[in-house]
Amino acid sequence: MRVSRVSWLVGAAFLGASVVTAQAAPDLAYGAYQRGHYLAAFREATLRLEKNKNDAAAMTLLGELYNQGLGIPLSPEKAADWYRLAAGRGDAHALASLGLMALDGRGIKKDRDQAKAWLEQAAAKGEPVASYNLALLLLSSSLDADLRRAADLLRKAADAEIPDAQHALGVLYLKGRGVERDAGEAALLFERAAKNGSSVGEVEYAILLFNGEGVTRNESRAARYFRRAAAKGNAIAQNRLARMLATGRGVPQNKIDAAAWHLLSVAQGFNDPWLDDALKDLTADERTRAERVAAERLGMR
Repeated sequence: MRVSRVSWLVGAAFLGASVVTAQAAPDLAYGAYQRGHYLAAFREATLRLEKNKNDAAAMTLLGELYNQGLGIPLSPEKAADWYRLAAGRGDAHALASLGLMALDGRGIKKDRDQAKAWLEQAAAKGEPVASYNLALLLLSSSLDADLRRAADLLRKAADAEIPDAQHALGVLYLKGRGVERDAGEAALLFERAAKNGSSVGEVEYAILLFNGEGVTRNESRAARYFRRAAAKGNAIAQNRLARMLATGRGVPQNKIDAAAWHLLSVAQGFNDPWLDDALKDLTADERTRAERVAAERLGMR
């Protein structure tokens, strides 16, 4: 399973929304952050701390601004300092961020055990991104209990509409790891991940649609999902779409378009001798046109 860690500020929606509902007045600091006004966010968070030295949410926001170098100089070390202060006051998002920093050795000493402890604390507070990242640590285990817990944690993150978690949980259902194998449930999760913008979710769902596994077979719909992921640069999607275009399955046959997608996937190291053979009869002019289309698509990303 190829999955990657996710930061808690996926759109900053989790923390921003909770703060707004918890306060009578609008949250100016997070409002500025979400609009991309990072210097204003820094000023507002600093003002909040001048009024309340225990404002954990403001500390966490300052940590994120330093962590990403948004509006202020990048400083993982300062970010870790702010996260520690917020974590000491029980902020789940700060705990999650510290866990990720300890996993990577960024701003603080690399320490897997400490990282796991912070992620455990954040997950216990219902922080969905911490649940996702903690699940990734457990997925490396061969113990059934760890795999079952990983599936439970992924489910919590998936319910919070984290697309990487939806994809990862879908893979577990497809393979029957930590859960009973259920291709239908996998398809539902991949579809949700795809709707949330995940290119790997789009690819996985398209494959199930093409094969009719866990979902009614629909090659034309599969082609649409492959095309979406291909446009985002996913090499597998580019290859699968090229094959469909070369054979006319799910889409009208178009070997020039197939060659263009094939060129893009090959450029990423995804070689396919079958497609090489299927497209070998293209004329020099057609190959030139395919190269032009591929270059245009590459330039649009």
